[in-house]
Amino acid sequence: MKKIKIIDVAEHAGVSKSTISQFLSGRFNYMSEKTKAKIEAAILELDYVPNPIARSLKTDKTKTIGVIVRDITGYDTSRVLRGIDDFCKTSEYNVLIYNTDFDAETEARALLSLKSMRVDGIIIASSGNNLETISKHVEAKFPLVQFQLEYDQCQTNIVLSDYREAAFQATEYLIKLGHTKICFLTQEFEGIRSRDERYQGYLAALNQYGIQQLPELVQYWDRANGFHTPLAETLISPAAPSVIFSQHLAITIDVIKTLKQLNLNIPEDISLLGFDDIPMVEHFKVPITVIKQNPYNVGIESAKLLLNNINNENLPITKITIPCELVERESCQRFIQKLGQ
Repeated sequence: MKKIKIIDVAEHAGVSKSTISQFLSGRFNYMSEKTKAKIEAAILELDYVPNPIARSLKTDKTKTIGVIVRDITGYDTSRVLRGIDDFCKTSEYNVLIYNTDFDAETEARALLSLKSMRVDGIIIASSGNNLETISKHVEAKFPLVQFQLEYDQCQTNIVLSDYREAAFQATEYLIKLGHTKICFLTQEFEGIRSRDERYQGYLAALNQYGIQQLPELVQYWDRANGFHTPLAETLISPAAPSVIFSQHLAITIDVIKTLKQLNLNIPEDISLLGFDDIPMVEHFKVPITVIKQNPYNVGIESAKLLLNNINNENLPITKITIPCELVERESCQRFIQKLGQ
């Protein structure tokens, strides 16, 4: 089958090659409706498909962006991707998605592959292990936006939730319920500003209400090993908490499973407040009170910021914060101090 070229479409429509090029680039300023209709008909009749690589060489744009995520199956991640895709559709941009499964080497390959595909820009939730590469892209004025995780040593455009204010509101809510021993259960946050912001919000609320911050109430969890200190030990320690403030959906799920194994009930034995909403939470025995982020808006704003940088050079680095919402359910009960506690 003969490969259809622009010259074939031009001859079929009875117009010049340059007119076809203007049509394909969306430049209709001096083009009549009759001419547009003739070109559209010719494209359909000949089944012509533009060569995106050839077009990108002429326009220096592929109308394609890349998105790199750590876990494509995550509830919030899927909502971010939906926001990105919805906005890009309205701007006639295509989206290529890479899933890294939290692997730094996969992330590095994704960055390299997307650049070699001549994408116009990249949106990334980084592992934090390729910050030098990301910084080089930014220094070279390549359009790039990070979302949700912010790192001290990497200054880029970023869209993220208002973590500090959300953590402050959550901690204040627990304090007003009578809780003073609040376990802040988190992933390691050294060098990761967005996680540290949650910790600072937690501290700010304790300080505002004159509550001593006990170091042993800051506990750690990671995906590979789970709780650094067994949860059972934390709950019977001299500083035993009356509530756990979990900083990630995966941590919250692990807490729920562990409490069940320990035959401890929420909220009768211990209260629980989680960061990130939980899918199908209405089916839980005890619906969990959470800080609900707005991942769809994070996606919309990330795409909007990236496309703005693609279309406008030399813009200053921009940080956009999206408000969170405290959703009160049934996992936090009022705490009444007992004698001797």
